[in-house]
Amino acid sequence: MALRVSQTVRWGMALLLTGAVAAGAQTIQVSKANRTLAVTSNGTATATADRAVLSVGYSVYGPTSEAAYAEASKTSNAIADALAKAGVAKDQIESQSESVMETQAYENQNLTPAEREARKYHAEQTWAVRLKAGEVARVLHAAVTAGANNSGNIQWSVADDEALLAKAAAKALANDKRMAATMAEGLGVTLGPLLYASNRGPTLTPTPIFHAMMMAKSAAPQEAVKPLSIEPERITDSATVYAVFAIQ
Repeated sequence: MALRVSQTVRWGMALLLTGAVAAGAQTIQVSKANRTLAVTSNGTATATADRAVLSVGYSVYGPTSEAAYAEASKTSNAIADALAKAGVAKDQIESQSESVMETQAYENQNLTPAEREARKYHAEQTWAVRLKAGEVARVLHAAVTAGANNSGNIQWSVADDEALLAKAAAKALANDKRMAATMAEGLGVTLGPLLYASNRGPTLTPTPIFHAMMMAKSAAPQEAVKPLSIEPERITDSATVYAVFAIQ
């Protein structure tokens, strides 16, 4: 018979429990009378990120809104061309924001009158680019050299997050078994089979975000500039498993 598992348990967790003793249709009552022992443990699993969402964007200025927009159009299309040449498909790119607006006075307060006049309006645009982890440095380099002077946020992830969760759940269940065995020994009883297990709301740990405000142009010759050294983040997932064992 199949094990009764809480609906919050994902398929990966359900597979881990195959072959355990069935709990029956009713909720198991943990008590001395029915000789059961309940434990709750945590488990974590870590893997190197293999996917990333790279933020690519730019900010340009002009003396009028029309001039700022014209510069934005030129920069936007140059970046799009650079991404295409870097092998990024259109379905990997999502537009996030676009704007043309008057520059706030405080932003130009330390500039000369001529500079303030040239920067009366500014235009901005950002995209989210979905990539494999190993592509990030090369694509970021291509975008920045094309004018993406406000780029660099990276959100790392793993493609198979269910597998990572399943590993965390397996470790949590193994911890449950060890803890239950220790408790049974202390009580002077023999630990019996697993009767019930439930995954209580696994949560993904917050992942730090790498941020770099890149300058569009370098003082060094372009051919001397190499891509940044960027390494994928380690992603950790966790699971909490509540388990009920029979005792004999």
